[in-house]
This record gives sequence, structure tokens and C-alpha cells, in this order.
Amino acid sequence: MDTQKIPATVITGFLGSGKTTLIRNLLATANGKRIALIINEFGDLGVDGDVLAGCGDETCTEDDIVELTNGCICCTVADDFIPTITKLMESDRRPDHIVIETSGLALPQPLVNAFNWPQIRERVTVDGVVTVVDSAAVAEGRFADDHDAVQAQREQDESLDHESSLEELFEDQVNCADMIVLNKTDLLPVDSLEAVEGEVRDATERRVKLIRAGIGNAPGADVLLGLGVGTESDMANRRSHHEMHHEDGHEHDHDEFESFVVEGGSIDDVTALTEALVNIIEEHDVLRLKGFVAVSGKPMRLVIQAVGKRIDTYFDRDWAGDEERVSRLVVIGLHDIDEAGIRSSVTAALG
Repeated sequence: MDTQKIPATVITGFLGSGKTTLIRNLLATANGKRIALIINEFGDLGVDGDVLAGCGDETCTEDDIVELTNGCICCTVADDFIPTITKLMESDRRPDHIVIETSGLALPQPLVNAFNWPQIRERVTVDGVVTVVDSAAVAEGRFADDHDAVQAQREQDESLDHESSLEELFEDQVNCADMIVLNKTDLLPVDSLEAVEGEVRDATERRVKLIRAGIGNAPGADVLLGLGVGTESDMANRRSHHEMHHEDGHEHDHDEFESFVVEGGSIDDVTALTEALVNIIEEHDVLRLKGFVAVSGKPMRLVIQAVGKRIDTYFDRDWAGDEERVSRLVVIGLHDIDEAGIRSSVTAALG
């Protein structure tokens, strides 16, 4: 890697894998290195950027965080990403390192290929792609559709694709990695974790370093930064299903995923809310739910992070004096998700 170029680390991974938490730890261990963050979220509410902006780390101030929330970064490289990188290069606060958190539904390959564009390749290089994997979700089969149902359909329709869109996306994110962080390993017994490692290794033909992580055991900047790969020069070995579909004449389509925001007032009982959300997620097969909730009598904002039936909650900061104390949650699911039913149920849970 050309050391004269600013290194950039791409952090990718499926919805709820723990990318934002990993970045918070990265910032906390940056040892004074100035970090610029580019965050691409799927949905209409910038939860990840807001969480990171509230961490108060001097190595990455609120001015160093750029959010791209108006579309999938793999489809808007020319319109959004390249101008953002150009602006960072011309800033008075020129970063020592750029960290890019992709949407949990984004393909990393088009983003990494963008570093070969003439406007960027002489000034920035990809230090490495870090793919974060939710080990517990893999063990639960969350990255594949209902295999029994798919098999039943396949027996009646021989033209049915073997792989679901979720499987392909998971494989693409793994196949692009220079390092894979197996996150949430503390939730699994040893035999299940070994099975997950095998499944992850099978998702790519390349040999990639795997790191186990869990609560209190997250890799820091010393591990995640400084890989020195120059990934943009090796993309021929990391082709995605998306690229292969294009070669076959297929069009890129993001309609298989949908998101919407539900708003509500303050709640009285956090436990009752989480129990209600678990039931809603299970009934409607919600992929991801995240956002902020106002709790009566509490000066701090409650963060909600849900992946499948697992829900994490914590208070992150005080509500600002001029900030409206409104609960807002982003719901993400497949294209046939029952928005009206979910919206009604979540609104009721929020009071």
C-alpha cells in the first residue's frame, strides 16, 4: 500500500451484526489518530450516526462524521461517495484514517471498486475490508430463508434459485473481507461457534483471518487499522453475486428490502416495551429494529437495538434542551413485510 495515500477501512456486515459498537471501540482505542467516519444507513432515521456522534471521542468529533442516508451506497457512488471523499481531502481537518460503515444491506464490492476512480485512487487507498458477522444469527440460520419452505417450493418448481437474496448478500460481504470479526461469540457454546466458523469459511474461497469478539472482547484500532492491503487492486478475486447477475443481464434491484419509521410518545416501562417488540418481531419476521425511545421520568435517551428476537437497550445521553422527546424506531424487513400491522403494533407498544 502506498503510504502517501490516506488509508480507508471499510466495515461491512449484515443488519445488526455490531458494526456501530465495533466502531465505537475503534474510536476509543485510536490513540489520538484523527478518524473521519462515513456512514451509509438503510432507512430514514440516522441511528448509527447519532449514536457515534454522541460518543464524545476527541479523535472523531461530530464534524468528522458524514452520513449518507439517501440511498444504498453501492448505487450512488458517483453522486454521494466521491464528492464526500473529495471534501474530506480538501478539509482543514484532513484525517489520518477514514472509516466507512456500510449499510447492513449494502454490497461492499462496488464501494471498494470506487477507490479505483481517477478522483480518488491517487489520494486514498483501502487499508482493508472488515466484515462483522453476528455469530448467533448465523447459528440461528438468520441469513437464509426458511429452508424447509424453500425446499418444498423447489420440489414443485425446478427453476427456483438455490440461494435466497439474504444468503447471497451474506456471502458477498464475507467474500470481500480482508478480516472477519465473528461477533457475539459469547452467546454461543463452543461447538456451535466452531460450526459458525466453518460456515463462514465456506462462504469464500479466499483465506481470510477470523477474529472472535464478544462483550468486553472487541478488537480495537491496533487490530482493525493498518492492514495495508490495498483491497481495491484485488477486486477480481472478490466478485459479488450482483456483478455476476449483471453479466447475465439481470438488473440490480433493492425492492426486496423495505424500511419505515414509527413514532410515538414516552413510555413508562422498558421491560414491557421490549417484551412487546419481541412479539412483534417474531410475528412479522422483522430483520432489524433500532432507534431511540423517550422514557418517562428519565433525563436520558434510551437506545433500542434489535436483531431477530434479541433486543439490547441502554441509555446513551441526556436529551438536549431543544430536542423533542419523541420515540422513533426504524423497522427493516423483506419486501412483503406487513407495514400497516407492524406500525399499528409498535405504535401501541410506544403508547
